Amino acid sequence: MNLPIKSARLLALSALSLAILAACGPSGSDSATTAGTSANSRGDAAGNTTTRPADNTSDNAASRQVLVVSNNWDGTADFIDTSTFKRLMRLDIIPDKAERLQEIQSSPDQYAYFLAIQQLIGEGHNQYVDDSFTSHDGRYLYVSRPSFADVVAFDLSTKKIVWRVKVEGNRADHMAISPDGKHLAVSASTARKVHIIDTASGKITGEFESGDQPHENNYSADGSRIFHASIGTVYTPLDQVVFDKTKGDRWFEVVDAATNKVLKRVDIAQKLLEAGYPDFSSAVRPMAISPDENHFYLQLSFFHGFVEYDLAKDRIVRVVPLPKVTTEPRENYQLDSAHHGLAITPDGSKLCVAGTMDGYAAIVDVASTEHTLVNVGTKPYWSTTSADGKYCFVSVSAEDAVAVVDYANPMLVAKIPVGDHPQRMRIGRLLRSAIVAN
Repeated sequence: MNLPIKSARLLALSALSLAILAACGPSGSDSATTAGTSANSRGDAAGNTTTRPADNTSDNAASRQVLVVSNNWDGTADFIDTSTFKRLMRLDIIPDKAERLQEIQSSPDQYAYFLAIQQLIGEGHNQYVDDSFTSHDGRYLYVSRPSFADVVAFDLSTKKIVWRVKVEGNRADHMAISPDGKHLAVSASTARKVHIIDTASGKITGEFESGDQPHENNYSADGSRIFHASIGTVYTPLDQVVFDKTKGDRWFEVVDAATNKVLKRVDIAQKLLEAGYPDFSSAVRPMAISPDENHFYLQLSFFHGFVEYDLAKDRIVRVVPLPKVTTEPRENYQLDSAHHGLAITPDGSKLCVAGTMDGYAAIVDVASTEHTLVNVGTKPYWSTTSADGKYCFVSVSAEDAVAVVDYANPMLVAKIPVGDHPQRMRIGRLLRSAIVAN
């Protein structure tokens, strides 16, 4: 098989990176020591230990609803007014950049992982921001920082870091915040686990096992369960179906949030095979969940569309393909993502699909699967529904913009300029007193 030039170079880089990491030795015991000491230390950028109060979720008059956009390569978060689509504030997420880089460069194994993340996942860029959630009262912002392998909390009034926690391993990824705002579930990519972090103290209070490259997390509405998925080694060029097993363990999991016990573990590709659909990837990318939390709409690596999994029946009930526009070979897909971004309206009637390799957002009627394509630009990478269910926000990462798509009349209604390479976006709240002029 002849690989494209880009993939051949990536294969060589993958081999080199793995050789470097092997030479440095496994980071297991060292990382575990770090996680047990500095992982639970708390302090601001100057190293001052601080304590923050619990969320005051009832004081909504003091805050306003915002869309928080995580600008991955920029190291910033933009706070967007969800009604006017205007930026209210931009926050520097890496004020401690010099200190973090000095720490990383002083450790050969950490530095090897840092460079591997930069080249294999970040497209030659450091990944400074992956996911961001505000506290329910709008006072704090919690951020996962992949290249720094940590999670930090910012006081949005002072714009300072109030606690920092290192994840085990060498990369932090997607998060979820519990409905009561007291816990974060954070994927530790290279450690095959998800950490549970107490938002008040900044301490890791629990964890559960994942597969290779833990990724997506969602809490149930009552906070009793966590729905999690791992995606495997999406950064290798071994992307043809015959090499699928080289991607590692990829599972969809249902976890008891009180005990961190894995209640159910599912290989989605096996379920698809049982339903008569062979040669699908097991890697669940973003997911959307029906209001009754029984139907799960799942994006899979390399698939242009989504599948529907019935949790109670434990089977695939629908496979919904969407138009394939790209002519790129699988080896050139963005980290194996044909589509990456899936949102649902509050009533569960419509989905918003970010067609990463196809340049569109698809508004899909859940009952009929009829869809309308909206051209949003190059490399749409995440989708989020407004709290009122009126709009779908789609991050257009290659254009440093967020597209606003109308659900009822599928069309592009606005395009908001943001920072370099926007990815994850979350609806949250921001203290009115924290807003500063830009």
